[in-house]
Amino acid sequence: MKEQIKKFLNEEQDPKAIEKVTSKLQDILMKNEEIGYIAVQKKPALTVLPDSIVMTNKRIIICQPKNLGLSMNFIDYTWDDIEGTFVKENILGSEFSFSTKTDLQVSIDYIPKIQARKIFTYAKEQLDILKNGTASNVINEEIAPSLIQESELIEEMETEEVTDFAEIMPVVSNYSEPIADNSTASTEKRTSELTQDELFAKLQNYKKLLDNGLILQGEYDAFKKEILSYM
Repeated sequence: MKEQIKKFLNEEQDPKAIEKVTSKLQDILMKNEEIGYIAVQKKPALTVLPDSIVMTNKRIIICQPKNLGLSMNFIDYTWDDIEGTFVKENILGSEFSFSTKTDLQVSIDYIPKIQARKIFTYAKEQLDILKNGTASNVINEEIAPSLIQESELIEEMETEEVTDFAEIMPVVSNYSEPIADNSTASTEKRTSELTQDELFAKLQNYKKLLDNGLILQGEYDAFKKEILSYM
């Protein structure tokens, strides 16, 4: 048990309080939920049963021992419920508080100053991750169709095998448009003149070349980028 709680004893947390809290948290943690930091209350007088604040990647958990430590109350608040966090440093410890989007105010006093700063920083990081994560999911409507189309093309081509090498386009080393011989130069269309189906077939041919080791990944990427620019 000591090895499990050792990482939470960096700022002079009470080892007994940490051990008691972590032993009970194992039964209430959600899937993929990880404890990031635990702050333990430290009152001026002897605190036999201090309250604790547990920060995880999913929520804030307030742990309040009851019945001489035989039981414990857990009150949790998910990060998307948190409106803001605050720290007020006093002469004896600090007061950590936070507000919810339902205008609920929660605070715990007598948190050692260094621990209060750590949970305040951790909370800010989690709220920032939540905010940025939401923003990154918003994709420009003009870009989304092309991304989806490219993904579908690649997925389809990865399952296709080469059946006719006569259909494979010739390759050049300078990443430019493949050059046909003199007998076919007059009949071959330029890339910009190809239809969507022809462009798709051309991209498939390049994927066949790559899968069979006839061109390098860099060459394929250059050809793909050029073809997709016309789709």
